[in-house]
Amino acid sequence: MTLAETIQAALKTGNIVLGYKESIKFIKLNTPKLIVIAKNIPETMRKEIEHNAKVGKMQMETFDGNSKELGIACGKPFPVTALVIKG
Repeated sequence: MTLAETIQAALKTGNIVLGYKESIKFIKLNTPKLIVIAKNIPETMRKEIEHNAKVGKMQMETFDGNSKELGIACGKPFPVTALVIKG
């Protein structure tokens, strides 16, 4: 299953958290199945997410596209820099 298919499946079940701030909150309080970030996420945001993922030993992947394309993949009319698929 590709990353885009995984995101689509999570959207159908509602097991997804969209956005950088909401993703950070979820990562700090829970253990997600997968963390996905856009290729063009700002460096400070990337480092914070990577740090939290490393500390919690969580799986993280970079979406092969920018935040606008990630938003489109999520079916949203706005850019999405980060998302979390709930475990």
